[in-house]
Amino acid sequence: MTDDEAPGWDAIDNRLATFYPGVEPKHFGTLHRFALGGPDPLDGVSFYPRPDHWHLVGYGMSELYTKETSDPEVSGWGFELTFRVARAAGEDEPPMWAANLLQNLARYVVSSGNWFEPGHHMNANGPIHHGYDTAMTALAFAEDPELGTIDTPHGRLQFVQVVGLTGDEYAAALAWDTHGLLGLLAGRDPLLVTDPDRRSSLEDPEVRAAVEAGRERDGSSTGMLMLGGFDWVADGTAVRLRVKTITAKGLTEGVRDRLPYGRTLILQGPDRRAVLIPAERYAVRQPEEDVLELDLPPAAVAGLVAGDQVLAGTDRVEVEVFDD
Repeated sequence: MTDDEAPGWDAIDNRLATFYPGVEPKHFGTLHRFALGGPDPLDGVSFYPRPDHWHLVGYGMSELYTKETSDPEVSGWGFELTFRVARAAGEDEPPMWAANLLQNLARYVVSSGNWFEPGHHMNANGPIHHGYDTAMTALAFAEDPELGTIDTPHGRLQFVQVVGLTGDEYAAALAWDTHGLLGLLAGRDPLLVTDPDRRSSLEDPEVRAAVEAGRERDGSSTGMLMLGGFDWVADGTAVRLRVKTITAKGLTEGVRDRLPYGRTLILQGPDRRAVLIPAERYAVRQPEEDVLELDLPPAAVAGLVAGDQVLAGTDRVEVEVFDD
């Protein structure tokens, strides 16, 4: 099969033709393909102009040419990235920063082995549009509201749309639920267009109240916290969780929003992991050298949330907060 034969690519184009009949997108291809040693996992990105936004579609996370993976039900990674970016009236030049963002996300998937699916979120650690004054510093992922999921000759493929979030919206997704937050955003904009000039939706008191009500009702869907500098010390049944000042609040809120709802919380540091488990009785286990499992009864959970040292006979769990 030659590169001119690309049944996976054709399946994507056929899906897009449903929404863009007769439209020729602005397409930017990769000169040196990733499969041949190039730096860009996406073979190309197409920009479809809409009156108020650009609809970007990436090609390369699924199997475009031949079937290479062993799962006949799924094409490649099982998804292609899409992005909808606000378009000003009369704007003819597509936002190349958005295509670069998709390539960076594709590189992350290939290098880490971690894929994206609806409900995931990511801290961009800076503006999503590099060098632009925007409050959007994080991303969420949703199924593209139009393209959805399709079957291709190489297996199933889901179009996963990237959605820009402001810093406080990202915090809300962590404390509550990404699907819930995106549902509130979709109530305002069903296509979830990313506008780098958009202000936070949480400035609306009704949205903020809905997020807080959802968190109190459901707890948090974030089951793992990545904490720089996190460590633990165990001496029998006495445990000290060591956390930096900058992340101490996140730990407290994570415990508050997970364990009372019957959900486990994983604290992941650079070298060690602690698994906090809601339970009737206090217990400490160390199944692996760098993994600690800690069963916490309601009184211990309440103590951690309040920032208190928790005592139960000779059993003890406490949090030590330290500066860099």
